[in-house]
Amino acid sequence: MAPRLPTLLLALLAACGGGARAVTVYHQQPIVTTTVEPGATYTGLPAYDPRVLDPPPLPNPLPANQFFIQLAQDAQNVQGLSIPLSGAFFGFSIEMSVVTQVGDSYIHPTFLNLMSLIAERAGRVHVRIGGNTQETARLVESLADGKAIEKEKVNTNNPTDTPALLYTPEILYLLSNISSLVNVKWYLGVPLNDTTNLALDIVTYGERILGDNLIGLQVGNEPDLYQRHGHRPEGYGPFDFFGEFGQVVEALKGLGATVNNKLLGPSLAHADWKSEDVWNTGFIPAYHEYLTALTVERYPDDNCAALYEGFGDPIDPQAEFPKYLDHSAPINLLKEYLNSTVIAQQYQKPFIMFETNTASCGGFPGISTSFGAALWALDYGLQMGYSNFSHALLHVGGQNVYYNVTVPTNQSSFHEWTVGPIFYSVLAVAETLGGSNHSQIVDLWPNSGSLFTPGYGIYEDGKLARLALFNYMTDPSGANDYTATIAVGGGETGQPNGTPAQIKVKYLVAPSVGDKWNVTWGGQTLGGQFEADGRLKGELKLETIPCDQAANTCQIKVPAPGYALVFLTDSAAAEAEAGAAGAATFPTTAVTKAKNTATIDEAVLATSNGNKGMQDRYGSTSAGSNAAPRAAGALPGAAVLLAVVAGAAVVRRAAARQI
Repeated sequence: MAPRLPTLLLALLAACGGGARAVTVYHQQPIVTTTVEPGATYTGLPAYDPRVLDPPPLPNPLPANQFFIQLAQDAQNVQGLSIPLSGAFFGFSIEMSVVTQVGDSYIHPTFLNLMSLIAERAGRVHVRIGGNTQETARLVESLADGKAIEKEKVNTNNPTDTPALLYTPEILYLLSNISSLVNVKWYLGVPLNDTTNLALDIVTYGERILGDNLIGLQVGNEPDLYQRHGHRPEGYGPFDFFGEFGQVVEALKGLGATVNNKLLGPSLAHADWKSEDVWNTGFIPAYHEYLTALTVERYPDDNCAALYEGFGDPIDPQAEFPKYLDHSAPINLLKEYLNSTVIAQQYQKPFIMFETNTASCGGFPGISTSFGAALWALDYGLQMGYSNFSHALLHVGGQNVYYNVTVPTNQSSFHEWTVGPIFYSVLAVAETLGGSNHSQIVDLWPNSGSLFTPGYGIYEDGKLARLALFNYMTDPSGANDYTATIAVGGGETGQPNGTPAQIKVKYLVAPSVGDKWNVTWGGQTLGGQFEADGRLKGELKLETIPCDQAANTCQIKVPAPGYALVFLTDSAAAEAEAGAAGAATFPTTAVTKAKNTATIDEAVLATSNGNKGMQDRYGSTSAGSNAAPRAAGALPGAAVLLAVVAGAAVVRRAAARQI
């Protein structure tokens, strides 16, 4: 593969004032195409797999296509409401070994645009850099040829035999500079593979470079899998982890690092231990002052058998698909955490799903990239909120996995990025919960509790603000579109009529749950494969529906398949419209050698933020982490512009003067 040239350094973004932020992309050689001849088998990178699955048959018996939902106007009249939630509920988890692949080792404007879409709606975006590869990652001052990251070996038959990963402070400067442009907050993973020689440079450098944008440090990753994967001796258990966590605490204190309210754990996969096994060690009271949140990691299934020996027969994605397409999927996945979320509230600690997605070991072809996965993730996110999780991070593993929320390309002169349907779920959850940080959610179980037509009520500052309605079925005939008739107050509730004169509805739709590219959110799209620059295209459409105030009812139609976000107040609708219109954008200009463009030497630009150093190396996630039975360092504008001309060394030196 030809060397990957950089698409952007911070300079031309941060140094250029005003709203016009143009970026030049230098010429590159196109790589392998993703098209497949009829009857042929796709053999390219999983991220670009074109496979489309058939929707499952309609359920038998069919749920009713007309039903009534009674809603209370005031939260005080609703039982079972969640804790207050933030619109920044969904964030991202990026495997450490592929951080430069996902971010291209340079601040790509498409990435900034995507983060800006979320930040405008939610106020901020939470991103974790870590995963299995954090355990053997080591920070070094520099690498050969100006590389920012380098992996030393790869065992292709062990999903967690993570080799030594070397990276430079340049990675942390990259994160800091992103935060100087968009309100992104970072979690960093602290290695725990060698407790005799703890590698804590990521903490000291992270604090100095990221400052307040560093919001948490994850101590170890999936420790309940350490013994199974040969990283600890037989007999290793929760009390051993308890002691190792304490070693890290004391070591960080000795370094003068900020420890109080900064650490995250235990980050179990819920494979060989359960959360209660760790709570029973006295983990929370012992480390209460150091813990900023309690964390777990979970996938509903795994695709490890398709990648590695010894995991049995590969799973057929088409047969697996229906398991993601009803309301029981998130409920069954989350029920074993309900006790832990109660415990977290007792100790006044957030409870975070720190890594999740459709399936571990990279996800499933056809499932992870489908509109059905978007509906699943949206329902899963809202159900986590209802179950009193505070946040959840969707894992991103690079071009060799199926479940990426977004996928960059090294064909920037020829193609743009690819955005998966699940990204729309992130936007939809942000708008469903709103930006007040005071939203509470309740599972309504409408339509006689049908698993194919779930719904939620969202209360903000104690008042009903929004309604979320799903339709998991696919029926192009329209016969299984449904109409929900709602009433706010009135009737037998003993409350006054509260149905508004009109409501507004925003739809997330696609022709089929198997569809990949024809997804729209409020009539807007991010584009199909290699079509996304991170900006929503098309005119925003919110449907206005008049209500019958004499009857105290409104009727809402939900297509099959689809999701309807119903705004029950003018302020809730106005917030959604403002969020869709107000995101900062970072436009790009893709050029070829034939075009006359910027005069900065491309060889200088190519090395201004280091080389990736990870060509043809990719990351994945653990087998076992599933539920199946089997701005302190941000560079000022002048310094960054100088960095474009003088190269990566100037980036590091200029930043060092700021810390």
